[in-house]
Formats: sequence, C-alpha cells, structure tokens
Amino acid sequence: MTEQKFQPLDSGIVPRFAGLPTFMRLPVARPEEVDVALVGVPFDGGTTNRPGTRHGPREVRNQSSLVRRVHHVTGVSPFDLVRVADCGDAPINPLDLNESLESIGGFFDGIRRAGAAPLTVGGDHLITLPILRGLVTDGPVGLIHFDAHSDTYDNFFGNRYNHGTPFRRAVEEGLLDPKRMVQIGLRGAISDASNYDFARAAGIRLIFIEEFIERGPEDVMAEARAIVGDQATYLTFDIDVLDPSFAPGTGTPEIGGMSTREAQAMLRLARGLNLIGADLVEVSPPFDPSGLTAITASTLLFELLCILADSVARRDGRG
Repeated sequence: MTEQKFQPLDSGIVPRFAGLPTFMRLPVARPEEVDVALVGVPFDGGTTNRPGTRHGPREVRNQSSLVRRVHHVTGVSPFDLVRVADCGDAPINPLDLNESLESIGGFFDGIRRAGAAPLTVGGDHLITLPILRGLVTDGPVGLIHFDAHSDTYDNFFGNRYNHGTPFRRAVEEGLLDPKRMVQIGLRGAISDASNYDFARAAGIRLIFIEEFIERGPEDVMAEARAIVGDQATYLTFDIDVLDPSFAPGTGTPEIGGMSTREAQAMLRLARGLNLIGADLVEVSPPFDPSGLTAITASTLLFELLCILADSVARRDGRG
C-alpha cells in the first residue's frame, strides 16, 4: 500500500468544491517522489483550426474532483497500488512552438530520469511527440492510439510540427515502431486521397470506426494487444475519438464516433499491457460550456490511471 501522504483528499472531510484544484484532489509532489506523475501540458501551439486546448489541464483538474478511489468493475484502487501525485505543468512558450517542444521534451526526460511514469493531460496532440522524445531512449516503442484522425500527415501550411503530424514525426525519429502501432476510431472525410498513404506504407494498423462498430471492443482490443505485445507501449487518447454528443469541447469534432461506454470498455481491456505512460488530449474548454467534455475526460483519466498504475505495480512486483 502506498504512503498515506499520496492519497486524495477525503470528500467526507474536505468537500469536493473546496481546496486547491489538483488532478483527482491529490497532493502536489516532485516526480522523484512518485511512481505515476499526473502532469498537464497547457499548449495548443500546434492547432490548425479551433484553439483552446491550452486551457484543458486546468479544467480537467477542476472536474477531476469528482473522481473517487476504487474502480467499480476491476476493483483497482490506483492510489493504494502506487504513489500518485500532481506534478504540475510542463513549461511552454505560447509564442514559440519550437521552444515549447524542447521544454516539454526536457520536462518528460526529467520525469523518466526520476523513475516515474507520466499520465498527461493536454493540450493539443502535438504534445505527444515531445513526450515520446523525453521518454524513449532504448529503441522505438509500441503505440495504442484512440483518435478520429491518424495524425500522420506531413505538414500543414508548410509546417511539419502541428497536431496533425506528431505520429509521422515520431516514426521518422525512431520513437515509435510502426509495426507495433494501432490507431482506433478513425473516421471523417479527408482533404486528400493520399492522407493515409504514409501510415499504410509504414505498416501502421488502421481501424476505422465502421470496423470497430462491426467487431466490438473485445475483438478490436484483442488485436491491438497482439500488435503491441508485451514490450514497452505508450497509450494516447484523443477526446475526439468520442462522438461529439459525448464530448463537444474539442477542436476537430467528427460525428459518428465512440460512446463513452465503448471507450471505457476499451481502456479496461488494456489492463496488463507494459505501459510506459499515457496521455489524454484535445479537450478545449472554450467549446465546452456545460463542462461535459472535461467531466468525461477526467473520468477517462481515472480509467487510464487504473491501467497505468497496474502496469507500474506489476513491473515493480506489487501487482
């Protein structure tokens, strides 16, 4: 069991609407003090259309006050498995994309050196690239990627670093093994018939929403698990994989997406993977007046924490 200081505030003592807003009402700590570091990256400098995801981490912190302690299906209590805390936000420069990529990468390199596994809230999807730069040192890792979009385009407006290109850059930089990558939930019209050419040529497994609906969560996740195997894997969850009726507050909504129940089922089926970290991105509070998207994100963040804490505990012999 983890040390008592790494526990959420007791809602029977401190009401959920009181106290400082941290992820899941956890204490603030340094990465070297924890096993899992909850982190924000308030950056949307890679956004090409509707901005606002820079405000995502703060609002997800607010709504995560509703998170409770024990998963009602798996029985996992992540706060009792490992030491978890809010480790603050990565430093960014809102006026300089390249400087932000460097500072984000350096921040996650520090988390890796401290021996913690990061669970991150964005921010736009470009942040996954510097996160991987900071974490991956011993050869490419696998990736399970939930998204309406492949994000393997080459450039927008002549710029190779934006939220539509991170996974192409990550493959090119040797951070990801394309043969151990699966993208789930893809859908929507594309701007050019060649948009998926790179992904297909590289060997990335693309699972469009129509195939997902036909096969169902268990079959699809069985294949995803087989693709990444038992080697080091990163998991990234773009909130726009959900149908916008469940998560309207995002920059590039696409109708016809997953339900929240399907997403929860998929994440629960990822338990037991060898995860080095995970992120949840593209929550844009300015497009989320009801708070529904941030509430959804904070609940899915708890799902991610359960499987990441379980993975860390298993590696440490505590699972």
